[in-house]
Amino acid sequence: MNEFEDLLNSVSQVEPGDVVTAEVLTVDAGQANVAISGTGVEGVLTLRELTNDRDADIHELVKPGETLELLVLRQVVGKDTDTVTYLVSKKRLEARKAWDKLVGREEEVVTVKGTRAVKGGLAVEFEGLRGFIPASMLDTRFVRNTERFVGQEFDAKIKEVDPKENRFILSRREVVEAETAAARAEVFGKLSVGDVVTGKVARITNFGAFIDLGGVDGLVHLTELSHERNVSPKSVVTVGEEIDVKVLDLNEEEGRVSLSLKATVPGPWDGVEQKLAKGDVIEGTVKRLTDFGAFVEVLPGIDGLVHISQISHKRVENPKDALQVGQVVNVKVLDVNAADERVSLSIKALEERPAQAEGQEEKRASRPRRPRRQEKRDFELPETQTGFSMADLFGDIEL
Repeated sequence: MNEFEDLLNSVSQVEPGDVVTAEVLTVDAGQANVAISGTGVEGVLTLRELTNDRDADIHELVKPGETLELLVLRQVVGKDTDTVTYLVSKKRLEARKAWDKLVGREEEVVTVKGTRAVKGGLAVEFEGLRGFIPASMLDTRFVRNTERFVGQEFDAKIKEVDPKENRFILSRREVVEAETAAARAEVFGKLSVGDVVTGKVARITNFGAFIDLGGVDGLVHLTELSHERNVSPKSVVTVGEEIDVKVLDLNEEEGRVSLSLKATVPGPWDGVEQKLAKGDVIEGTVKRLTDFGAFVEVLPGIDGLVHISQISHKRVENPKDALQVGQVVNVKVLDVNAADERVSLSIKALEERPAQAEGQEEKRASRPRRPRRQEKRDFELPETQTGFSMADLFGDIEL
């Protein structure tokens, strides 16, 4: 009887909500049995009250002889015995401490860990407390697949803390935006138009490639990827590749950097005067046909124009009537203008002039010229005035 009274007295020393110190006695069957210090009673610590990780091994988290600080949840009396135990929690005590740490810390940045992808966003953990980051606040661009953040540790800004409603909202996007702004200011402070810098291909689109310059993405437009025309960005660069690019334009206010890849490599027009000269005869391929002529590729990346008047000795109404795209032709170089990147070509200069045309030329050449009209004179002066006087010339005229 005395022993039972002592047991009741010891039990009265423990109340739900108390924070106690306990020693782990045994670990078995997914729970740990603990002895609550200074009370003479025991407690039960389940895996669920130890961690949020349901797949964790309790033997790796607690061991016999270890001392823990726990929160008393409620009293448990055995059905078949008079034993009294308490359900205790380590997880909830850590959560309570975390809530105490969070109150009044809105707009501060803390380190959290992604735990689970949930509807509309990502569940995270901060010092044992579960928080939530909406999908729209995970990154600067909307994230559809939040799974990739599970298991990752990252910084996020506290947006809302409400212990009563168990509400803890954070934003990773604001942290990323702040980091991007700082990196952008640093990058723009170093860059100048005309600089050649090294960057990494971040992503490829149908209109070009974005290059990571160390916190700022610059765009290499499709037209600046290669000296060749109508190329696919994927055929020129690959994601993750490091390349040298030239800065064409900077707009810090809008955060835009225009880059060029082709400006860092020799172009087809460099030294073209040593490759082509007026009078050269060369083989080329018809690349494009227009109303005014045909563009023929005579060297890699160099197209020359065969004007419609230089296609044939015969009259050509439309270049498509005489040539086809892909057709290989021999052309004569009429002119090379490297400064304006222009080459003038002729096909008919290599063809024999038709006989009819020659006859017409001969006919025009043999046509007699009209005599030059001479001015009428009232008189002709003699070759010399020797032996003549004014009286000889005007003697018959009466004055």
